[in-house]
Amino acid sequence: MSDIFTITARDPGSHARTGILQTAHGPVQTPIFMPVGTRATIKSLSPDEVRAHGAQIILGNTYHLYLQPGHELIARHGGLHRFMAWDAPILTDSGGFQVFSLVYGGIADEVKGRRPAHPSAHPDMVKVTEDAVIFRSYLDGSRHIFTPERSIEVQHGLGADIILCFDELPPFRAGYDYTAQSMVRSHRWAERCLAYHQTHGPAPVALTTGSVVPRQALFGIVHGGVFADLRRQSAEYVGALPFDGLCIGGSLGSDKSQMYEVVDMTVPHLPDARPRHLLGVGDVDDLLECVARGIDMFDCVSPTRLGRHGAALIRDPERRWKLNVSNAALRDDDRPLQEGCTCATCRTFSRAYIHYLFRAKELLGIRLVSLHNVAFLLNLMAEVRASIAAGQFPVLYQDWLGKSLRGGW
Repeated sequence: MSDIFTITARDPGSHARTGILQTAHGPVQTPIFMPVGTRATIKSLSPDEVRAHGAQIILGNTYHLYLQPGHELIARHGGLHRFMAWDAPILTDSGGFQVFSLVYGGIADEVKGRRPAHPSAHPDMVKVTEDAVIFRSYLDGSRHIFTPERSIEVQHGLGADIILCFDELPPFRAGYDYTAQSMVRSHRWAERCLAYHQTHGPAPVALTTGSVVPRQALFGIVHGGVFADLRRQSAEYVGALPFDGLCIGGSLGSDKSQMYEVVDMTVPHLPDARPRHLLGVGDVDDLLECVARGIDMFDCVSPTRLGRHGAALIRDPERRWKLNVSNAALRDDDRPLQEGCTCATCRTFSRAYIHYLFRAKELLGIRLVSLHNVAFLLNLMAEVRASIAAGQFPVLYQDWLGKSLRGGW
């Protein structure tokens, strides 16, 4: 474990905090939202425009990049940074989430328990053993084996600044007994990931500031489903291992309320001095609620996924947060997507033009809305950081969500 995270400010009325996370490709100010570049690209957007709109760090997907084009090829081209022309920090997940969620069906279905509760429901697609996960590619049906060591090896080849340990993802309906069994297995895999990384990982790198940081920091993942005793057990177990940071993973429940409960039952048992990453979360209200609960890092595909479907993120008085750009009411609307937004889309184009692009099925429409959505969340997180530093986070929370921070944090 290395000392890569410094807490710089705290909100006295909640668990919200700001910090600086040091990586081999520069510092990251937290709390932070990470746009997801699943296949080494933020869908429809160039690295330069994503960086120009405030992205400090992005996420790449180990599972997809392993299957295509392959981590060996990416390594030959100088690693993921050089391959995709991104010179800022990158985090890669372990591939475990995709191995399971793509088998169960949709990611939302898997998390909310609308798919079979056990991998044996699809024995031809995935099999879990003590040693590994055996699965078939969603691309061509070819057979592959991921061990904890193999996942770390692949991530070494990708060369991200932050990598995650390999874990099992039991679905929401797995039940207490299987969730506990899976959690303990993920703990054993975490130790194997750590041992392999310590033996085979790249050497630390010296920064121009004089400090030394891991070339690849390794984060552990806390499991336990929606069960408070399992979440505490996992947080204490994984937190005692020498990981550089910690993620909250696994099933987060069937709705937002249950997700907040999972965060509440987990965060108090995590080491305060290490960064906390809530995996796969990116809705406006979830970001604010979970920052208040002590989360430092978030990632989600939602900004570009919404963009592809013509939904622009806005500050809606009714707090629905989304504007359907194909709505006929926008046909002659000369306003930007969001008044006061400084993104390139809102500085340049009207709702009427973007409405036209989607009606005409022009690809530029997807790009413009995706860029706005990414910038919207990045700007929100910049506001969050500034409010915590200024002692004004409760005011921002009230302004955005229309309610006061609850007591008893």
